[in-house]
Amino acid sequence: MTEEHEHHACCGPGYASPEEAMKAEPEKILYTVALHVGTGVEAPDYLATIDVDPESPTYSQVIHRTPMPNIGDELHHFGWNACSSCHGDESKERRYLIVGGQRSSRIHIIDTADERAPKIHKVIEPEEIVAKTNLTAPHTVHCLPDRVMISMLGDAEGNGPGGFLLLDENFEIAGRWERGTDGMDFNYDFWYQPRHNVMISTEWAAPRTYYPGFELSDVEAGKYGRKLHFWDWEKRELAQTIDLGEEGLIPLETRFHHNPDSAHGFVGAALSSNMFHFYKDNGSWKAEKVIDVPTEDVENFPIPLPGLITDLLISMDDRYLYFSNWLHGDLRQYDISDPSHPRLTGQVWLGGLLGKGQEVAGRRLEGGPQMLQLSLDGRRLYVTNSLYSSWDNQFYPRLAETGSYLLKVNCDPENGGMEVDENFYVDFGAEPAGPARAHEMRYPGGDCTSDIWL
Repeated sequence: MTEEHEHHACCGPGYASPEEAMKAEPEKILYTVALHVGTGVEAPDYLATIDVDPESPTYSQVIHRTPMPNIGDELHHFGWNACSSCHGDESKERRYLIVGGQRSSRIHIIDTADERAPKIHKVIEPEEIVAKTNLTAPHTVHCLPDRVMISMLGDAEGNGPGGFLLLDENFEIAGRWERGTDGMDFNYDFWYQPRHNVMISTEWAAPRTYYPGFELSDVEAGKYGRKLHFWDWEKRELAQTIDLGEEGLIPLETRFHHNPDSAHGFVGAALSSNMFHFYKDNGSWKAEKVIDVPTEDVENFPIPLPGLITDLLISMDDRYLYFSNWLHGDLRQYDISDPSHPRLTGQVWLGGLLGKGQEVAGRRLEGGPQMLQLSLDGRRLYVTNSLYSSWDNQFYPRLAETGSYLLKVNCDPENGGMEVDENFYVDFGAEPAGPARAHEMRYPGGDCTSDIWL
């Protein structure tokens, strides 16, 4: 057994509670997927290992690249084989990353026994996935106590509504989680809260709709989602659906509180640029709009420009909500101590189409803030700027030439507030094979979007 393997084993799969997680040692490694799709670079996508230890001589550098076996996967979201839902099970290790290819529908299993140099463990080909589940386009990955679940956004032909794929402990396909999809038009993100016997899922669109890029006419034709789905966790059946209407167009990322007793959470409606708070009331689920990001008039843009809320997360102590407005270019922090009345406590500008916050560390920022990952102690927020290759090329065409940025924002968890760290900049335009797009991020020890407590 290697020294790195022993490190994973002693850490176990997760933390006993959110409070314990917040006391963990600061992260030294950050993983992000990096992809060449849509850049003109004929090279595989890869998992990039970033040194985020300020005491290290390679701080803020890519120190290892784990290439995929094929070209054109469009790596997107990824997650761990084990997390805090497995806490106390000595047989489990948070060791393997499950990394889906949005375009290829491949599922890659990556072994991080050597945290600084992960390697491919297994690849599940799309033909096997379709044969056993009739599903394609993997998205969100969450570990369950005994297996891994992945939201899949399409069927074999790229149509909705998709479903939920299960992998067993040996990373073999164990079938589908849901017993049926009646009432479900599309799929995207999900989060479960077992103490309330619930899972929530959201809607983007069918892969064949969003793959080529965004067309406003598709929204008018009802080809994009606007519903929240609440599932009976034990029965694996859809129990309730809330139609968010015109103010809730394209509800993407969703999060429950980390406190497993809580029945509160948030979801961002991307196109409508509204944040909704959902909660349980007398046995049923309700949703209320609590934040409205106004549209802005921009020259040569055909409609008033929405903020486009594309990612959000909640700090481990459930006090702060963070979200990104990819088109406007701002990243926001809200105190959600009263979840029905969020209070803006921090805002920074990182590119975007409004012309604000165009430089960090002397470098011009292309694109806008998109994927977010927060340290367990709530003090360091990492940000990347790629949404989806065809959408990047449509709204930020220079990203294909410049590649992504990966930035760090320092956060004040006591008083609120954020400040861009001018000493941290990872330039994915300078990668060996050529410009790359960076998307979701994970830490070896777990993070604010991985862990769910039972």
